[in-house]
Amino acid sequence: MNQTAVPLRTPLLRGERRLRIALVGMPGSGKTTLFEAVSSTAPQRGELSGTHRVYRECTVQIGLDEASVVDLPSIHSLHHLEGDDLSALKYLLWGDDRPPVSLHERSGPPAPFAPPDLIIQVVDATSLQSHLELTLELSQLGRPIVLALNRMDEAANKGLYINVKSLEQLLGMPVVPTVALMGQGLAQLFAAAVNAARDATCPLPQPPSRHIADSLQPLSAALNHAEIHAAFRVPHPLLLLQFAAADGFIEDELAQHFPALLPQLRALRATAGLKLPRPLAEELHADRHHRAASVVESALRMGSPADAHDWRYWLDELFLHPQWGLIGSLAVFGAVLFVVFEISGWIDSMTTVRLAAAFAGWQPQDTAGVVGRAVTDGLIGLTGIVVPYMIPLVMLLVALEEAGLMQRIAFVVDRGFHQIGLHGGVAVPFLLGLGCNVPAISGAARVTGGRERVIASVLITFVPCSARSAIILALAGKYLGAAGVLGIFALTLIIIAVMGRLLSRRDRELGPGQVQEIPAYALPDWRKLLAETWERTSDILTIVTPLLVGGSVVLALLNHIGADSLINSLLMPATVWWLGLPLALGVPLLFGVLRKELSLLMIYQALGTQDIGALLDSLQIVTLLLFLTFYIPCVSTFAVMLKTIGRRDALFSVALSVGVALLVSGMVRFGLGAARLLTG
Repeated sequence: MNQTAVPLRTPLLRGERRLRIALVGMPGSGKTTLFEAVSSTAPQRGELSGTHRVYRECTVQIGLDEASVVDLPSIHSLHHLEGDDLSALKYLLWGDDRPPVSLHERSGPPAPFAPPDLIIQVVDATSLQSHLELTLELSQLGRPIVLALNRMDEAANKGLYINVKSLEQLLGMPVVPTVALMGQGLAQLFAAAVNAARDATCPLPQPPSRHIADSLQPLSAALNHAEIHAAFRVPHPLLLLQFAAADGFIEDELAQHFPALLPQLRALRATAGLKLPRPLAEELHADRHHRAASVVESALRMGSPADAHDWRYWLDELFLHPQWGLIGSLAVFGAVLFVVFEISGWIDSMTTVRLAAAFAGWQPQDTAGVVGRAVTDGLIGLTGIVVPYMIPLVMLLVALEEAGLMQRIAFVVDRGFHQIGLHGGVAVPFLLGLGCNVPAISGAARVTGGRERVIASVLITFVPCSARSAIILALAGKYLGAAGVLGIFALTLIIIAVMGRLLSRRDRELGPGQVQEIPAYALPDWRKLLAETWERTSDILTIVTPLLVGGSVVLALLNHIGADSLINSLLMPATVWWLGLPLALGVPLLFGVLRKELSLLMIYQALGTQDIGALLDSLQIVTLLLFLTFYIPCVSTFAVMLKTIGRRDALFSVALSVGVALLVSGMVRFGLGAARLLTG
């Protein structure tokens, strides 16, 4: 494969160097939507000091860099702020390090963390002028700013076409088109933010018009005192314009800390207003409105609404829309199920089934022959995992990734996965788990880390793989009907959701949020497809093969020496007393860890018939199926977990699956039994 060298910009913004970004915007700009699209699974919430205005904060991974992103309350303007609204400005100016003018305030700093290194202002592209007035005010803060030109799709639908390059030149700041609701442009936005922070790129100065600037010269000179700047720690242009507009906060602080100077400053402000056609505060507002309108006039072109959309637009409407995207995701889910139960089933019948039939007549009685047959069975079982289920399903999902569809599904389901402590990126491994949990856990390890990797790996073990699904469909479909099949799968979803919530609270170490890139649509390249499929499956073979073959040998030797009855007796408290199943099912249930299909064959052998309905009633069949569904998937899955999450968490997963299998199946058994008695 060709490898492309990507230049690494250093130092990396991680750990103590982590970038701090403030999201700022007017109401309705899409600021909160943007934050939720990149946030961690459990962002921290708090109130700005002394207010009821809520902020949210989380760490976000941006390539190799990290940023603490703060979603501030919406703000209309920096001028004439009072009460709760003033705290947002105080945070932007000072963070947790208050200046001398505010030390007398009883409340603490606005927020318990440092001021932002950079501001991302989220702007509604369909209402550009009013938002740019706030941009002109923010440019006085002296911090790097990146403009997120949001809702670009709606602007195009209204016939509004914005020249992004022209807007960048006029404002002197990076401008990135986004559609936060669909995740478009977010990767480029945060990459631009990191670059702007590294380069310390501040916006071009945006002073008021010449006639206002001339009239304010005497006032500017009077305010330009070292003592005043040391007390306020505010950029001089902002301090000047705030006082000129008669901002209450600035004037009150000047009255408290510089009472002797205030009369002179007020007189100079009044004199400045006499030279203007209207009161100074009104003139400043009108001038800001005019300058914003001039920028919009230079960068905006009106045209006809976009009514001719290509296929890419409609695919995005299907896969990225908050509601329709779920339907698109379900369509892909249906395609995966089709591959698992139709295509993979057919491949299985043409390969593994024929191999098993070819060796069915070989029933050796001596120890060496038993071991040889066990090795053969293990290799046949390995073939049954890899050829029909692993390779076709991995190839399908890699093709969907290469086409750009899986990244869109991951974005749409991201918020739902947040409820179980994960990101939408694990959607692919979860879908892969429907075929086989082994490559699914390996895939989860590729896209997660730390606590999220453990949660994802543990939850994937509860996803019914093709083998477990085949047993459910075979037994429940025959003896319980469609309602029984749907009930078992529905209960599986409930258990995964509940376990996810519990596991996400077990360890409060939060992983960072993720900026998910939405790539352009592309046709999969078959060379990359084959190479990526091999990369994702090759190492699994080396892990699974020895354990599957070794487990098959152990089971065969136990049967050969007649240890079945002893094992069944030891398992009686679980199988007979708690689950209400026949004693002979102990060994089949225990050694279902080799492969679930093997456990079904062993159940038939233990009962002496394939018509288990003649020996088990419907309650016992439900109990048996639930136990097989939640019990340890297979030894191959355990082997991959040892590699990806370590021995401690792999053993925890085994204990959890055994506990859940016993608890759920036992509770359902007693619950349905009690209901039968009450209704009978």
